[in-house]
Amino acid sequence: MSDDQRPSPPGDRLGHLLKKAQAKLARASAEALAPHGVDGHELTVLAVLSGAASLSQVEVAGRLGVDRTTMVALLDGLEDQGLVERRRSPRDRRKNLVELTDAGQECLSRAEQARTNAEERFLAPLGEETAASLVRALRVLVAEGRVHG
Repeated sequence: MSDDQRPSPPGDRLGHLLKKAQAKLARASAEALAPHGVDGHELTVLAVLSGAASLSQVEVAGRLGVDRTTMVALLDGLEDQGLVERRRSPRDRRKNLVELTDAGQECLSRAEQARTNAEERFLAPLGEETAASLVRALRVLVAEGRVHG
């Protein structure tokens, strides 16, 4: 078997490298968010809620691509911490609308800064230009799976 036909070592394979990099970033993010009482999933919920008028639980779940059961569990935890509140929709009593509380907005602001700082530290060994190129390249790869229209 020639060198160009030999399988590449697992440590050189793209999937392996991406998985290891994601795990390392996830650990760094979790450590950065812990003092703020939220994890990455909860922070994402807060971010979605901050960018919109009242959304229903179903709408939030749809934007995040999670099932209803997962969404209810996430919102229950955030509501228990006083970061979000749910109320019945005045137009459709079957819907629960979800909104950030003032405490939720403050938590989002602090935790988002911690997340950003953790990402910057994670990418720092690449240098600014290479880090920005990596992020752009990943956006292209992720967008390729989306329907364009």
